[in-house]
Amino acid sequence: MTQILQVAAIALATVGTGAATLTVMNEDVPDFQVPEGDWTAGAELDGRVFYTTDTVIETGEILQDELVFRDGTFQSVMCQVYCDFGWSDYQTKIVDDVIHFTARTECPDAPHVVVFYGTVTGDEIRIEGSWTTRRWYWTHQLTLTGFGSVTPPADDQVTG
Repeated sequence: MTQILQVAAIALATVGTGAATLTVMNEDVPDFQVPEGDWTAGAELDGRVFYTTDTVIETGEILQDELVFRDGTFQSVMCQVYCDFGWSDYQTKIVDDVIHFTARTECPDAPHVVVFYGTVTGDEIRIEGSWTTRRWYWTHQLTLTGFGSVTPPADDQVTG
Protein backbone atom coordinates (compact mmCIF):
# COMPACT_ATOMS: atom_id res chain seq x y z
CA MET A 1 0.00 0.00 0.00
CA THR A 2 1.27 3.44 -0.75
CA GLN A 3 1.83 5.85 2.09
CA ILE A 4 -1.23 7.98 1.14
CA LEU A 5 -3.47 4.93 1.21
CA GLN A 6 -2.04 3.90 4.59
CA VAL A 7 -2.75 7.35 6.08
CA ALA A 8 -6.26 7.30 4.62
CA ALA A 9 -6.91 3.83 6.06
CA ILE A 10 -5.68 4.91 9.51
CA ALA A 11 -7.84 8.07 9.37
CA LEU A 12 -10.88 6.07 8.31
CA ALA A 13 -10.33 3.52 11.07
CA THR A 14 -9.87 6.29 13.64
CA VAL A 15 -13.07 8.07 12.64
CA GLY A 16 -14.94 4.78 12.38
CA THR A 17 -14.02 3.80 15.94
CA GLY A 18 -14.86 7.21 17.35
CA ALA A 19 -11.31 7.76 18.53
CA ALA A 20 -11.26 11.19 16.95
CA THR A 21 -14.06 13.44 18.08
CA LEU A 22 -14.39 17.00 16.91
CA THR A 23 -16.60 19.30 18.94
CA VAL A 24 -17.52 22.72 17.65
CA MET A 25 -20.46 23.26 20.00
CA ASN A 26 -20.21 25.81 22.77
CA GLU A 27 -21.41 25.00 26.25
CA ASP A 28 -25.05 25.77 26.89
CA VAL A 29 -26.06 28.78 28.95
CA PRO A 30 -28.90 28.20 31.42
CA ASP A 31 -32.05 30.28 31.20
CA PHE A 32 -32.70 32.95 33.82
CA GLN A 33 -33.06 31.23 37.19
CA VAL A 34 -36.41 32.04 38.77
CA PRO A 35 -36.42 31.99 42.59
CA GLU A 36 -37.81 28.79 44.01
CA GLY A 37 -41.11 28.83 45.79
CA ASP A 38 -44.67 27.63 45.92
CA TRP A 39 -45.62 28.56 42.34
CA THR A 40 -49.17 27.96 41.13
CA ALA A 41 -50.96 28.47 37.82
CA GLY A 42 -51.44 32.20 37.31
CA ALA A 43 -54.76 34.01 37.58
CA GLU A 44 -54.06 36.90 39.95
CA LEU A 45 -52.86 39.18 37.16
CA ASP A 46 -55.53 38.28 34.56
CA GLY A 47 -57.00 41.30 32.83
CA ARG A 48 -54.00 43.52 33.55
CA VAL A 49 -51.60 45.19 31.14
CA PHE A 50 -48.29 46.70 32.23
CA TYR A 51 -46.22 49.12 30.15
CA THR A 52 -42.52 48.63 30.85
CA THR A 53 -39.22 50.31 30.13
CA ASP A 54 -36.57 47.60 29.96
CA THR A 55 -32.79 47.68 29.76
CA VAL A 56 -30.68 45.01 28.04
CA ILE A 57 -27.82 44.61 30.52
CA GLU A 58 -25.16 43.59 27.98
CA THR A 59 -25.79 46.47 25.53
CA GLY A 60 -27.55 49.17 27.54
CA GLU A 61 -30.32 49.23 24.93
CA ILE A 62 -33.63 50.62 26.22
CA LEU A 63 -36.83 48.87 25.11
CA GLN A 64 -40.51 49.63 25.58
CA ASP A 65 -42.89 46.72 26.03
CA GLU A 66 -46.42 45.76 27.04
CA LEU A 67 -46.90 42.74 29.28
CA VAL A 68 -50.43 41.36 28.97
CA PHE A 69 -52.05 38.83 31.32
CA ARG A 70 -55.24 37.07 30.21
CA ASP A 71 -56.98 33.83 31.17
CA GLY A 72 -53.93 32.37 32.93
CA THR A 73 -51.66 33.28 30.02
CA PHE A 74 -49.01 35.91 29.41
CA GLN A 75 -47.73 37.76 26.37
CA SER A 76 -44.95 40.24 25.76
CA VAL A 77 -46.03 42.45 22.85
CA MET A 78 -42.40 43.05 21.90
CA CYS A 79 -41.71 39.28 21.74
CA GLN A 80 -44.91 38.76 19.78
CA VAL A 81 -43.89 41.32 17.15
CA TYR A 82 -40.36 39.88 16.93
CA CYS A 83 -41.17 36.18 16.62
CA ASP A 84 -44.89 35.44 17.07
CA PHE A 85 -44.29 33.90 20.51
CA GLY A 86 -48.02 33.71 21.18
CA TRP A 87 -49.55 33.22 24.63
CA SER A 88 -47.73 31.30 27.36
CA ASP A 89 -48.88 30.07 30.74
CA TYR A 90 -47.69 32.07 33.71
CA GLN A 91 -47.28 31.15 37.35
CA THR A 92 -47.63 33.23 40.49
CA LYS A 93 -46.96 33.20 44.19
CA ILE A 94 -47.95 35.86 46.70
CA VAL A 95 -45.57 37.01 49.41
CA ASP A 96 -47.09 39.60 51.75
CA ASP A 97 -48.79 42.07 49.38
CA VAL A 98 -46.49 41.36 46.43
CA ILE A 99 -47.49 39.15 43.50
CA HIS A 100 -44.49 37.33 42.05
CA PHE A 101 -44.89 35.92 38.54
CA THR A 102 -42.88 33.96 36.03
CA ALA A 103 -43.42 32.96 32.43
CA ARG A 104 -41.34 30.99 29.95
CA THR A 105 -42.06 31.79 26.31
CA GLU A 106 -40.76 30.03 23.21
CA CYS A 107 -40.66 31.19 19.61
CA PRO A 108 -42.29 28.53 17.40
CA ASP A 109 -40.12 29.31 14.35
CA ALA A 110 -36.66 29.93 15.85
CA PRO A 111 -34.64 28.69 18.84
CA HIS A 112 -35.50 31.64 21.12
CA VAL A 113 -36.59 31.22 24.74
CA VAL A 114 -37.48 34.17 26.95
CA VAL A 115 -37.88 33.76 30.70
CA PHE A 116 -39.59 36.51 32.68
CA TYR A 117 -39.63 36.91 36.45
CA GLY A 118 -41.34 39.87 38.02
CA THR A 119 -43.06 41.37 40.98
CA VAL A 120 -46.25 43.40 41.02
CA THR A 121 -47.04 45.74 43.88
CA GLY A 122 -50.29 47.62 43.36
CA ASP A 123 -50.12 49.08 39.85
CA GLU A 124 -46.33 48.84 39.48
CA ILE A 125 -44.22 46.05 38.02
CA ARG A 126 -40.53 45.15 38.14
CA ILE A 127 -39.11 42.48 35.86
CA GLU A 128 -35.92 40.54 35.20
CA GLY A 129 -35.26 37.88 32.65
CA SER A 130 -33.24 36.44 29.80
CA TRP A 131 -33.57 35.98 26.06
CA THR A 132 -31.62 32.90 25.03
CA THR A 133 -30.99 31.74 21.48
CA ARG A 134 -29.66 28.20 21.16
CA ARG A 135 -28.16 26.90 17.97
CA TRP A 136 -26.08 23.74 17.65
CA TYR A 137 -22.89 25.78 17.21
CA TRP A 138 -23.47 28.52 19.85
CA THR A 139 -25.73 29.85 22.53
CA HIS A 140 -26.31 33.56 22.93
CA GLN A 141 -28.07 35.16 25.87
CA LEU A 142 -29.18 38.67 26.73
CA THR A 143 -30.41 39.58 30.20
CA LEU A 144 -32.84 42.35 30.97
CA THR A 145 -34.28 44.31 33.81
CA GLY A 146 -37.23 46.66 33.73
CA PHE A 147 -39.99 48.46 35.49
CA GLY A 148 -43.36 49.90 34.62
CA SER A 149 -46.97 50.41 35.55
CA VAL A 150 -50.53 50.13 34.26
CA THR A 151 -50.27 53.67 32.91
CA PRO A 152 -49.59 53.73 29.14
CA PRO A 153 -46.70 55.84 27.82
CA ALA A 154 -47.56 59.48 27.13
CA ASP A 155 -47.31 59.02 23.36
CA ASP A 156 -49.39 55.80 23.58
CA GLN A 157 -46.79 54.04 21.43
CA VAL A 158 -45.02 50.84 22.38
CA THR A 159 -42.22 49.83 20.08
CA GLY A 160 -40.72 46.38 19.76
